[in-house]
Amino acid sequence: MIRLAPRAAQVAIVCFLCGALLLAAAPPRTEIVEYPSGSEMVRGFLAPPGMPGRHAAILVIHGDAGLNEWVREQARKFAAQGYVALAVDLYRGRVAADDQEAHELARGLPDDRALRDVEAAFAYLSARKDVSSARIGVIGRQLGGWFALQLAIHEPRLAACAVSDAALPTDFGGLARIRAQILGNFGADQRGISANQIEAFKGALHTQGVQADVKVYPGAGGDFENPANTHRYRQEAAADAWARDLAFFSRNLGK
Repeated sequence: MIRLAPRAAQVAIVCFLCGALLLAAAPPRTEIVEYPSGSEMVRGFLAPPGMPGRHAAILVIHGDAGLNEWVREQARKFAAQGYVALAVDLYRGRVAADDQEAHELARGLPDDRALRDVEAAFAYLSARKDVSSARIGVIGRQLGGWFALQLAIHEPRLAACAVSDAALPTDFGGLARIRAQILGNFGADQRGISANQIEAFKGALHTQGVQADVKVYPGAGGDFENPANTHRYRQEAAADAWARDLAFFSRNLGK
């Protein structure tokens, strides 16, 4: 057996520990992946946890601005928590430069194509060898929240669905088909979604037997979780909403 002098042994131990810390601190490896959606090939931003085995997965659906850096950062943060995260690109590579362009992109998005893309992303995750297909969730903000709810209605295998700033359905008939757990985070001051609509949505979920946890943040409007949106960002509410997201997925998906 090779014996190291005390000084050499100390240096070796320090080098080993530094290497281990660097590996632990390294950001998740990410890549752009392609998968079929109908007759098209579409792209998504994949952030796996970098650990062997099968993991729970989270589908991240961007808001009105598109698949921007903040959405990619959300995927990386979920990967750092041990999930396989896939951020979809409903705009086919386009990203809004300002609120006006975001509004125009959102208005021009074909609903049927977007839902098809989201369902295709779910199928892609389900087929991955590093994903436990019974433990897939979705999170969406703004228009992404709408399509997250639509996925919950159309995909009975979905385990958990978190939405924020999402447009809410006015026809509650489809809610009876939801099998996923639901989490909602809403700003009290966001335009287009009233307190009465949120309460009606909560009541309809309860009537249909869907488990839901919905919270409204006073003083917050739409996009309150996005630090890049400096005039709408609300740090305290955003931190609480993120903690709720993590606890919700940990409770319903595990890792």
